[in-house]
Amino acid sequence: MLVFGVHNRLRFEMLAAAVFFLSCLIAAPAVGAQDVAFKQAVAEAAARDQDIAAFYQANAYDGIWTGSGRDRARRAALIEALDAASTHGLPAARYDLPGLQAKMKAARSARDLGLVEVEMSRVFLKYARDIQTGVLVPGRVDDAIVRQVPYRDRGSYLVNFVKSSPKGFFRALAPTTPEYAGLMKEKLRLEGVLAQGGWGQTAPSQTLKPGATGAAVVALRDRLVRMGYMKRNPGQTYDATMTAAVQRFQRDHGLAQDGVAGPGTLREVNTSMQARLQSVIVAMERERWLNQERGARHIEVNLTDFSAKIIDNGKVTFQTRSVIGHREAARQSPEFSDVMEFMVINPSWYVPRSIVTKEYLPELQKDPNAVNHIEITDRQGRQIDRAAVDFTQFTARTFPFAMRQPPSRGNALGLVKFMFPNRHNIYLHDTPAKSLFARETRAYSHGCIRLADPFDFAYALLAKQTNDPEGLFQAKLATGKEQQVNLKEPVPVHIIYRTAFVDPKGKVEFRRDVYGRDGRIWDALSKAGVVLQAVQG
Repeated sequence: MLVFGVHNRLRFEMLAAAVFFLSCLIAAPAVGAQDVAFKQAVAEAAARDQDIAAFYQANAYDGIWTGSGRDRARRAALIEALDAASTHGLPAARYDLPGLQAKMKAARSARDLGLVEVEMSRVFLKYARDIQTGVLVPGRVDDAIVRQVPYRDRGSYLVNFVKSSPKGFFRALAPTTPEYAGLMKEKLRLEGVLAQGGWGQTAPSQTLKPGATGAAVVALRDRLVRMGYMKRNPGQTYDATMTAAVQRFQRDHGLAQDGVAGPGTLREVNTSMQARLQSVIVAMERERWLNQERGARHIEVNLTDFSAKIIDNGKVTFQTRSVIGHREAARQSPEFSDVMEFMVINPSWYVPRSIVTKEYLPELQKDPNAVNHIEITDRQGRQIDRAAVDFTQFTARTFPFAMRQPPSRGNALGLVKFMFPNRHNIYLHDTPAKSLFARETRAYSHGCIRLADPFDFAYALLAKQTNDPEGLFQAKLATGKEQQVNLKEPVPVHIIYRTAFVDPKGKVEFRRDVYGRDGRIWDALSKAGVVLQAVQG
């Protein structure tokens, strides 16, 4: 007895149905031989793909691309879309438009047309999914990108396409967000500048301060002019105009706005246009991964920007600085979306098992009174007597206790945490380590997101459900006891990672690739066939 896999069985059943249907057609004198040959070719070619086969079976094996009338409009719309694929940062070679057009031109018989018909549907499906939800599967590039991409049913693309205006259907596939539109505009702008020679020579790496003069200042000035931060002028002095230009550049790149061209600023100034273009293309791919409704009110944490924002109807209504996970692989903050349901005021910190065994157990083995600000509890939650335990007998695997830090101003979570329960055990919270927020790069946590202004963040969230959010919060805080406050309307949370993003004024800003993820995404896109190009204006 032969045993078929699910996929093969479906293909077999589709092909069998097609053969049976076509045998009926062949026996029917009303159907012309050309029509039968076309349908037979469609059935045979479609049988290799169960979604395409199901569509054509339901469509009585009629074509949607290769006839006249509406088919002509569909063909034109597909060719136009494929021709513009690279505009979206897609791998144009993947769809092989020249090869498809050659097959269309070479078709002479009804059978040839049937084969071309299915080939057009195959290319259409590949393009439609790529432009709507991305070329790559995020988790295959980096396992810390745990985003659930909103993939659509493949068969639905064909079903909905034949019911729609062809051009309108293609226009609606890509993300329709202002973010995506702004990124595409920047991509085209950079390609145009690249075709004209780019930003010119890099500036010397020596630190330059206001008042400096000489060739290094001229080189920096020329670079800033080409980048659009200064108007062309013959000056050789690091004057007030150049200082203001450097500050604008620093603002657009997430740097301390001190007006000094130090090592960090010069590294960003000298970053190549090709690298910036790669960041934009990667950001467009990331936007496709998140091509879904994000919530009229939602929270956005951009890891590379070290920021957390509340967004209402497309506008940022609250923003604060953040500290994110350390660069060390095990401590990096993951990317995902979830829903914030409540906040805990005066929280206890239940120490993650990884921290207990990797950091605290070795200290306890040296000194049982180490980390004495944290309680050690048994499986029933009862505090144990440290003096009665020989910690040296345990390994990371056998350590039987948990650890908890009670509510206090010195608590690792500060005085409030914001919960969107998830399998990654990631949340937003306060911190007693306020000095970290003054730093330019803020990757220090064990993965959770620390907020610079957690109380104001709480007030902004609670303002939707009470006329006195600050009073409500402070009353709970004054008890000194752990208090849970539910959000009457849960708020979606999107933890993203964008080294290129559009600011509220439509200008694209850039950030450093803190975890190296965008570099890995670009490498994968490049392998998939995405290429940089310079476009003549």
